[in-house]
Amino acid sequence: MVRMTGITLLSLLLGWASEYLVPFAFVPPVLYAIAYLNGSFYSIQEAWASLRQRQFDVNLLMIAAALGAALIGQPREGAILMLLFSLSQTLETFAMGRTHASIRALMDMTPKTARVVRADGGHEREEEVPVEQVAVGEVVRVRPGEQIPADGVVIRGTSSVNEASITGESLPVEKLPEARVFGGTVNGQGALDIRVTTTTDDSTLARIVKIVSEAREQKARSQHFTDRIIGQYYAYTVVGFTLLAMVIPLLFLGWDWSTTIYRAITLMVAASPCALVISIPAAILSALASASWNGVLFKGGKHLETASQVRVVAFDKTGTLTVGRPGVVAVIPLNAHRPTTQPTSWESGKGGPLSQEHSRLLAMAGAVERFSEHPLARAIVTASQEHNLTLPEASDFAALAGAGVQAHLNGKLVQVGRPSLFSPVRGDGATIIAEQEQQGRTVVLVGEPTRPWGVIALADTARPESADIVAGLKHIGIRRVVLLTGDNPSVAERLGQLVGVDEIRAGLTPEQKVEMIRQIQASEGPVAMVGDGINDAPALASAALGIAMGAAGTDVAMESADVVLMRDELAQLPGTLELARRARQVVQQNLVFAFVVMVALVLLSLSGVLPLTLAMVAHEGSTLLVVANGLRLLSPWR
Repeated sequence: MVRMTGITLLSLLLGWASEYLVPFAFVPPVLYAIAYLNGSFYSIQEAWASLRQRQFDVNLLMIAAALGAALIGQPREGAILMLLFSLSQTLETFAMGRTHASIRALMDMTPKTARVVRADGGHEREEEVPVEQVAVGEVVRVRPGEQIPADGVVIRGTSSVNEASITGESLPVEKLPEARVFGGTVNGQGALDIRVTTTTDDSTLARIVKIVSEAREQKARSQHFTDRIIGQYYAYTVVGFTLLAMVIPLLFLGWDWSTTIYRAITLMVAASPCALVISIPAAILSALASASWNGVLFKGGKHLETASQVRVVAFDKTGTLTVGRPGVVAVIPLNAHRPTTQPTSWESGKGGPLSQEHSRLLAMAGAVERFSEHPLARAIVTASQEHNLTLPEASDFAALAGAGVQAHLNGKLVQVGRPSLFSPVRGDGATIIAEQEQQGRTVVLVGEPTRPWGVIALADTARPESADIVAGLKHIGIRRVVLLTGDNPSVAERLGQLVGVDEIRAGLTPEQKVEMIRQIQASEGPVAMVGDGINDAPALASAALGIAMGAAGTDVAMESADVVLMRDELAQLPGTLELARRARQVVQQNLVFAFVVMVALVLLSLSGVLPLTLAMVAHEGSTLLVVANGLRLLSPWR
């Protein structure tokens, strides 16, 4: 396309010069004809395709205008028209290509080959094979600085991995054995052996490319409207007015043929809707590309448009506003006269270090539980590590099926487990246990079988960023934030107050969540439902906009949601909705600007003061400005 535009420009300049420098009259027309053919090369193909579908398009209008200029003895102006149109198409293709470049870059991120580790007579050997031939279950070795060839699980080695291509997160993520990794991401300083869990075609990166590519084809509702109006009606209207502009002056105003055709052609150029046609896709495609590079996948322009209209955001609790796993929320010694609850500051948000008595109780629990793989055990060990506690040596560890664990500490048998594992607790201890359980917490006792030393309460805790995200949503204009959960009311109420939601609906079944969303949408407009995409599928589907977070590598989330946040965090949510609103503003700006310019050009052409060349410059200039305005959405997120 660039070459054709260059030849058109050269032919035009030579033709123009030959009018004054070459004595042969046939030379300028030949050079202008070359300019016509090269300038209209792609337009002719597109116009012919439209005619075969019995439609008029802008390409046909421009070709007709250029031919009309030649018929009335103005081949130079026709050649200038084709040059400007070809130049506009070239620049437009280049500009819009910036939005498509992100998709092409994603496609190129998977390496072509993989280093497979295979057994060879009791030894390991590395064999480099095309990445498409790597089977699920095989082990690949990734050296420092190399791209990971496929999704998998680390089985040997430690390293940091740059996952920006998947999650949009610029900071490397530490990877230990059993950590999940994604094809197309870049390994850091350590070597990794990875057991492949998906084929190349089913990898997370492949699904991202598929979703983003399909999203480019799913137009926004406003774009469907403009395409239908302009494609089916407007072009015919322009042709009709152009014919009237030729017939009426000739029959009733006494204009000569040349003047009539010239003004009619100018009118057709001025009224051509190029800027209107490109105003919406320029913004939508730029926004989709920007979102994909920040780890957010919109499944089409229509969902971007819906996101810009959202006024209410509903959250699921578990795994969305909370971390989705148990954490220590209270450490309560039972040997004090007046037991007190001291939630750990790293989760409860109430601050303050653990006292010596609380630290001793948590350290003993951590010492016994560190040999267990149970989620509650991991939470207790993590809490002790968070508080930098020194764990005593434990021996004779044993798991007590369904009840807890036990081990010897300093010669004493110490148990950690359900209250039923111990002798009945009475008095203040029983009251404390009952109070903790009423709050929806899991109670674990620590101590000797006949004498519990204290209580550790565990619960799913709020994400550290949840309160800031809720405040950020309100800052960008979200009217209400609602918590919808199947959990008990006391737990939901406490979480809702902590993060600052406006309304709390607890104890809901999946069907009741769906009904609640429908009620809110009926009274307040579009609702965005945010969940993990796994157990929230009905609610995500019923909301105007379903948003699944933490969806990297999760098939269900990618299928059930309209928008996918690849990172397991809420930080992307306000930026996602803000991007959608910015895209809507850019679309509105483009439409208004394109329409005003077009009307002004039509009025000037009807008055006879607008020459054809200037009409073309203004027409194509407005188109390029509309595209440039859309490209602003590619700027980095705030």
